[in-house]
Amino acid sequence: MIWADKRDKNNFVTGNDIGLEPLQAIDLSACSSSLALVNAMKKTSFGGRCVGEAHDVLCEMFSDKNSFNVLTLSGAMTAAKMGLIITDLIDKGVIHAVVSTGALITHGLVENMSLPHFKCSPDQNDSALYQKGCNRIYDTIELEKNLDDIERIVAEILDDLPSEETFCSWKLLNYIGNHLQKVKGRGILKSAFEKNIPVYIPAFTDCELGLDVALQRQKQAIAGKPQLKFDPFLDLDDFAERIQKQTTLGIFTIGGGVPRNWAQQIAPYLELLNNATGKAKTVKYKYGVRICPEPAHWGGLSGCTYSESVSWGKFLSKKEGGKFAEVPADATIVLPLLIKSVFEQLNI
Repeated sequence: MIWADKRDKNNFVTGNDIGLEPLQAIDLSACSSSLALVNAMKKTSFGGRCVGEAHDVLCEMFSDKNSFNVLTLSGAMTAAKMGLIITDLIDKGVIHAVVSTGALITHGLVENMSLPHFKCSPDQNDSALYQKGCNRIYDTIELEKNLDDIERIVAEILDDLPSEETFCSWKLLNYIGNHLQKVKGRGILKSAFEKNIPVYIPAFTDCELGLDVALQRQKQAIAGKPQLKFDPFLDLDDFAERIQKQTTLGIFTIGGGVPRNWAQQIAPYLELLNNATGKAKTVKYKYGVRICPEPAHWGGLSGCTYSESVSWGKFLSKKEGGKFAEVPADATIVLPLLIKSVFEQLNI
């Protein structure tokens, strides 16, 4: 049997007549800057177009003077030498709060102290690396000596903390940021202190820095001194207080994990708090840009779409004015190009 196309070709469209937007091949000879390249990528397909769309949302989010922008960070971005890009975002005033994994902040502290990270082949003998004090992060080495040096610095800072005060992650990191003003190098905590921006580590005990604080507490106990008091709910209370002062929220997420969820769950938390007390102001995120390679079908928070988060009451829907972009890619590839193009567009 011969298949026959029974469609009426008189109904076929040209594309333009129903409002389809034509694609355009990238002409590298016409791209003299990162901005020109990313603008050209908007007219392509797949991941390239995602980068262009992320550029547009970030530009609008960073230009909105009413938007309180939260940066969430996971993965070893600082050991991968993305730390100064994050520092630039803080220095240029487009980020107003940071929520991160502790490991990322610890590796950034190493970087801020001008201690080195090194290249490493993933097929190295890991047992041999362990014996040499070389901690491997895929293709990168964090020296155990670096972490020992940071432990000594942190211990000195903790010794000076008032024993009567109860701390949380952002308060501790603020003290460290203050200490870093004596250091020449640039870094996340140093800039955050200078700009009066809070840095939260929700899973504080899950990192080398958290272990340094735990070690200090044990030393204090052995010496018969008051142990440093730590209450993670103070982080949530502080973040909630800051968020309730805002009219518009934006979130820029690198990776996913605990930092993303902790920052996003503030909206349903405030809704629950208002239902219970009638005194909380409810706010949802309007802007969202996410760079993360994890797919949605695995079911984890890291890969879930902003549309899914709308169902949890964390984001405004697109009908309500929500503006989102998601780039399913390795942030070490996308982040430098994307942020460079945004800074060029905004002339900052």
